[in-house]
Amino acid sequence: MMVVLNGEPRELSEGATVDAAVEISGAPPAGRGVAVAVDGEVVPRGQWQRTELRDGQRVEVLQAVQGG
Repeated sequence: MMVVLNGEPRELSEGATVDAAVEISGAPPAGRGVAVAVDGEVVPRGQWQRTELRDGQRVEVLQAVQGG
């Protein structure tokens, strides 16, 4: 299936979850400092493993960074 991950088309396996999207985005696997939205709706970290993605969805993986 195809999703749009951080503005780029990406192919994921059928049944892929938000966890898989976080992993391929390059964000830290533990998800510390990471937020995810699917089609504009924030997905709480506790639901990443059980939130299945569908073809055509837009997934944004955002990572907090420190600096000045």
